[in-house]
Amino acid sequence: MLGVNKVILIGNLGKDPELRYTPTQQATVSFSLATTERWNDKNGQRQERTEWHNIVAWAKLAELANQYLKKGSPCYVEGKIQYRSWDDKDGNKKYKTEIVANSIQFLSSGPGQGGSKDGYSAQAPASRGGQTAEPLPQDPGPGMVADEDLPF
Repeated sequence: MLGVNKVILIGNLGKDPELRYTPTQQATVSFSLATTERWNDKNGQRQERTEWHNIVAWAKLAELANQYLKKGSPCYVEGKIQYRSWDDKDGNKKYKTEIVANSIQFLSSGPGQGGSKDGYSAQAPASRGGQTAEPLPQDPGPGMVADEDLPF
């Protein structure tokens, strides 16, 4: 039986993206993304929990994320969860959980607050070897109404 490995997150960057290149000149970017959950407990007290996610993107998507995102930028990330392990220089086993992004939408946040002006999105190709699309203005999609079409 086939499985599904899909993650969807909306949050804010905890630090500026870190762009690096592999020895074969493949771009990769990593950044942390904070998602916050808020609720009222049984006593009516407001509670809050923030989770931090390690995000990784490759190729043109990595370069676009590095160009458009900064610490505090809001963004939407779609990808898959991946677990890695390795031995450090002292022989200790290390583990890391990451979200490998295949789509990032750079959400608007207003002037001077990080993020892009109009909201842009980019997607990774289906295979690792192709090119990604250039960022395009956000499209509300079929059956949805764009903000400029609202009567108020």
